[in-house]
Amino acid sequence: MFQSVAVDAERYMTLLSERQKLVASNIANADTPGYSTKDIDFRTEFENASEGETPTVIEPAGLVTKADGNNVNLDREARLLSENALRFSIASNFARGELSSLRSAIQEGKTS
Repeated sequence: MFQSVAVDAERYMTLLSERQKLVASNIANADTPGYSTKDIDFRTEFENASEGETPTVIEPAGLVTKADGNNVNLDREARLLSENALRFSIASNFARGELSSLRSAIQEGKTS
């Protein structure tokens, strides 16, 4: 059971890491003419994730394109950074709690 939870947490955190890289790239290219915003469909990628598979990068629809052809919206990217940080913090705390429970079970097994 723990192994399944650990694998899911690992996949979740890997997707968060991939999204973080894309958002950082979007912000770095906010002034690059012709640059298109890149992202992943987080929910779909997590539901369909299999080990070692790279998430599919998409160009989000509905973003306003500036005169120079760039469609990076810094407000959107800042929101995604905050959301990603919160999700990563929650996932880290969950993983830490699961490890603590496992450690506790091992300790109880040693004393029995």
